[in-house]
Amino acid sequence: MTTHSAFFDPASVTAVDLAAACDQPFTATPLASEQQQGIPIYDVCEHAEALNAAMDAPARRALQSEWSEVLLSGAGALVLRGAVADLAAVDAATAVFNDLIAAEKDANAPRADHFSSGNDRIWNALQKLAIADPEVFVRYHGSAAIDAVCAAWLGPGYQMTAQVNLVHPGNSAQQVHRDYHLGFQGPTAAAAYPKAVHTMSPCLTLQGAIAHCDMPVESGPTKLLPGSQRFDAGYLVWQRSDTREYFESNCVQLPLSKGDALFFNPALFHAAGANHSADIERFANLLQASSAFGRSIELVDRERMCLVLYPILLARTAAGESNSALQAAIGCAAEGYAFPTNLDLDPPRDGPVPASQRDLLERALNSRMSAEDFALELAQHSARRLV
Repeated sequence: MTTHSAFFDPASVTAVDLAAACDQPFTATPLASEQQQGIPIYDVCEHAEALNAAMDAPARRALQSEWSEVLLSGAGALVLRGAVADLAAVDAATAVFNDLIAAEKDANAPRADHFSSGNDRIWNALQKLAIADPEVFVRYHGSAAIDAVCAAWLGPGYQMTAQVNLVHPGNSAQQVHRDYHLGFQGPTAAAAYPKAVHTMSPCLTLQGAIAHCDMPVESGPTKLLPGSQRFDAGYLVWQRSDTREYFESNCVQLPLSKGDALFFNPALFHAAGANHSADIERFANLLQASSAFGRSIELVDRERMCLVLYPILLARTAAGESNSALQAAIGCAAEGYAFPTNLDLDPPRDGPVPASQRDLLERALNSRMSAEDFALELAQHSARRLV
């Protein structure tokens, strides 16, 4: 009698299985502006009306549905051309990040990185940018396109985290890998999780990167293996030599321009490329958006971020700035999910769940609440959620 295990058998998983998954045809992408090496590219300007529409508008839903299918069963990656259209904001954020890199070096802060000690890395770049320059934060993170693609994969209430990576000329490439959650476990630990978790884990995270400079292929933009996210047992083989050989023979790299954003399924086999350029400082802000139903990779002081950002958001709301841009910035900063909380102190009042931090922030902006009153409301909201 044949038995079917709920767990993968590492000994039976091979790179041949990975190749079979990659060779399957991809889903159609009729809304893409173009395709390069199997990766669909979307010009944000072409879809501006849909991206700025209401969340349930048909055109927006059609675009998000296509993105979701690409990430799940298609190439596994997509590019948003002009995701951050305000290039002055990109440059301003770059200046803030460079100051932070210099300050952390002077302070002898930990310099750990994923693949090369010669690179510069900023952990928790999201919070650090908000504290250093809240005006730049709101401009930089006010991307309706980035908000839409995160919601397309994760749904509402996602949590944004970010880590800056600056790869200098001559620095080496990463080894192929998968990302958080299971991708950080290692093959032996991953084998202890049932197949259902291997299938579910990628749906809890979306990986992205905003280009802070033009990135030709020689500068080493991320190497991608289209379709590899469809191989459910891939968390067991990414460290094997035959997998690495297959990856290096079949991966693709796409050049990016400043303000472009690359997004991919965390189960996609990928690796940062080597910077073979003579003078290009490859500067990217690595975004990791997490489902409200999962655990994000970094601890972020979102209460502090809301406090420093509120005066900027209030002024822009009063000035009638685009709601979609403000909503995108708010989504990056505030906690959009009500749980976990202390239900004795913070019971549901106007519906099935208590108010989230984002609910509180949006209500304050809509009522033009003063910064002082908002700080008091936020403190009370946080106190109700303590054990």
